Amino acid sequence: NPCTMTSFTHSVFLASLLGVAAAFSPSSLIPARAAALPRSACRAAAPRVASVAMKYNLEHPKIANDITEVIGRTPLLRLPKEIQGECKAEILLKMESMQPCNSVKDRIGLAMIESAEKRGEIKPGETTLVEPTSGNTGVALAMVAAARGYELVLCMPESMSLERRVLFLALGAKLVLTPAGMGMNGAIKKAENIVEKLGKKAKMLQQFNNPDNVAAHMATTGPEVWEQTDGKIDVFLGGVGTGGTLTGTSKFLKTKNAKLLAIAVEPEESAVLSGGKPGPHKIQGIGAGFIPGNCDMSIVDDVVKVTGPVAMEMARRLGAQGILCGISSGAAVTAALEVGNRPGMAGKRIVAVIPSFGERYLSTALFQPLLENAQNQKADEIQEDIRAIYIKQLKQTADENYAQVKAASKVDKKK
Repeated sequence: NPCTMTSFTHSVFLASLLGVAAAFSPSSLIPARAAALPRSACRAAAPRVASVAMKYNLEHPKIANDITEVIGRTPLLRLPKEIQGECKAEILLKMESMQPCNSVKDRIGLAMIESAEKRGEIKPGETTLVEPTSGNTGVALAMVAAARGYELVLCMPESMSLERRVLFLALGAKLVLTPAGMGMNGAIKKAENIVEKLGKKAKMLQQFNNPDNVAAHMATTGPEVWEQTDGKIDVFLGGVGTGGTLTGTSKFLKTKNAKLLAIAVEPEESAVLSGGKPGPHKIQGIGAGFIPGNCDMSIVDDVVKVTGPVAMEMARRLGAQGILCGISSGAAVTAALEVGNRPGMAGKRIVAVIPSFGERYLSTALFQPLLENAQNQKADEIQEDIRAIYIKQLKQTADENYAQVKAASKVDKKK
């Protein structure tokens, strides 16, 4: 679902993120989805477009055998007109936030483990998987490792969100934090140390250089986008963390449309892809501070730089339109609008990746003011007339009970 089920506390907080007035009353707990149209009615209302015949199956199995079978096949969503504004290009969002563990990394979590199994490099119950991660790949690996029976150790910079830490532990992984100042390089070094200590028992999947990362997107994300757009796509755009999503998807799409533009998005504060120096930034999940082995710059046609504050503001605007997403999603949409407003882009179609769900960023600067407001919010006073009715009912019940006791007492005296 576009918004996953949460506890009441989170529901109130998420309601504030999405621009909904949260009222502490039983009626506010009734899900709006309960009154939604059935999916068949929504389909009937949408214009039908003939699809391109392909081997890739866009449908999930009716009944999945385990959680890994529902990875992928995420929908495309048109950018809301309130954000689209005067941009003449058509911008579509690839909603990777709707994966089972809410990020695009679910695809490579499955692909890297499954491919290593097929090559005989790892076995459940015998191999300890070790991986450096900024968060989302770690969550994906923890999900797949739990489903397949692997022990998993994740190394992550301490600057990443608290939600990520809890998710790792909830999915049964072990977590090792590394100094924030060392960025992903520190997490990679620590993972290498752990592998060296564990010896042959350990396997580091190494998302930054593992070709299974790119292959996963060539085999799934690329075909999905081509099928969903009926082959009508001019630009594919996304943030670069490992580079796997942009590289793999663009490689597939360029085999179908040689004129397609592949555009990378990176933090302006750490613009390594653009030839700048690495530095600290607020856009979690992209801008690792180096050019990953899986980022094939030969297929990248352009790089757009976005600042952390601008990316966060766009993520908040998306949330206000019902698209709750992370900071890198805000960066991607900002970049898509910048590209779409360029000369000659009128009527062109841009597909931008929404890599993760916003609930993973509740404790970060993205939603800090809202988090504080939600924590400090108090229950509303009950209206006086309702309280008076309640007290009257209590008094009436008490009077009736007293009358019964008094009557029983008189009977006893007569006896």
